[in-house]
Amino acid sequence: MTHINTLDELSPVQDAAALSSTSNDAAAFDAYSRAVIGAVDKVGPAVLHLAVENEKGRGGSGSGVVFTPDGYVLTNSHVISGAKRITATFPDGRSSAATIVGDDPDTDLAVLRLDGDTPVWARLGSGRGLRVGQLVVAIGNPFGFQCTVTAGVVSALGRSLRSRSGRLIDSVIQTDAALNPGNSGGPLVNSAGQIVGINTAIIAMAQGICFSISADTVEFVATRLIREGRVRRCYIGVGGQNVPVARKVVRFHGLVHESGVRVQSLAPDGAAAAAGVKEGDVIVEVDGHAIEDIDAMHRLLTEERLGVSVPVVVLRRELKLTFPVTPRELAPN
Repeated sequence: MTHINTLDELSPVQDAAALSSTSNDAAAFDAYSRAVIGAVDKVGPAVLHLAVENEKGRGGSGSGVVFTPDGYVLTNSHVISGAKRITATFPDGRSSAATIVGDDPDTDLAVLRLDGDTPVWARLGSGRGLRVGQLVVAIGNPFGFQCTVTAGVVSALGRSLRSRSGRLIDSVIQTDAALNPGNSGGPLVNSAGQIVGINTAIIAMAQGICFSISADTVEFVATRLIREGRVRRCYIGVGGQNVPVARKVVRFHGLVHESGVRVQSLAPDGAAAAAGVKEGDVIVEVDGHAIEDIDAMHRLLTEERLGVSVPVVVLRRELKLTFPVTPRELAPN
């Protein structure tokens, strides 16, 4: 018969080892707790509950976070979409009306400004130093429960997420910190109490798969929304479809990828048509960057290329041709 020692029956050596193990576990747990508590103490007071009323008088809600001392607030575009009136409430109960400064559905980000005083604000950090496995804390208002805290780790970096406008959001952070409806627009925070992401999405029916927009994307977009109210993007007037490219063609022309974008339609007044691109051409390179799909092309059509002639390389039957195309500004939604 196997005998199992009780705690009272342990030898002095075993007793000391058990106590040491318990002490180490407690210390590790306390360190984890201190990290979470510290992050929440720094950022939690700046997290807002956003009550949104639309034109029909119907309401929705989400989260936001004050990120400047003069009252600018980060949230998701989908949280404030169609808003007629927005009321922002701090965890201490203070409320203020908020107005929309700028909205960018392509990255699901928006910036608001509080109409009243700004008692607290949180610092925007960077996603560049994040590592997989690192502790992160999500703060928000799921299902209307104000200032709810969940903690987890960075599950993956560099994810891509499709926005409601159809474009891809790049450099998305995946985390297992639990998010629920109402968390949208709230901050993802590191142990130093810096905002490293804005929580944006979950996968329905999945557990522990949640996404946040990287602070670096947030900084890029927020700066432009504050300055101009929108993010300027460009287009070349092409409707395309992802298609494979035959291996022999790839080898013959020294292409990087075995796919490209076939031009299905051309805007009559578009830059591509003006440059000589034709329907049926397969775009394989833009401004020196290999193009494997439509998303790769969209990533290049940023404000830096507005009005600048860029080489667009296409396959036309057995020929490889280059056209100088000058992207034009895409009208805001």
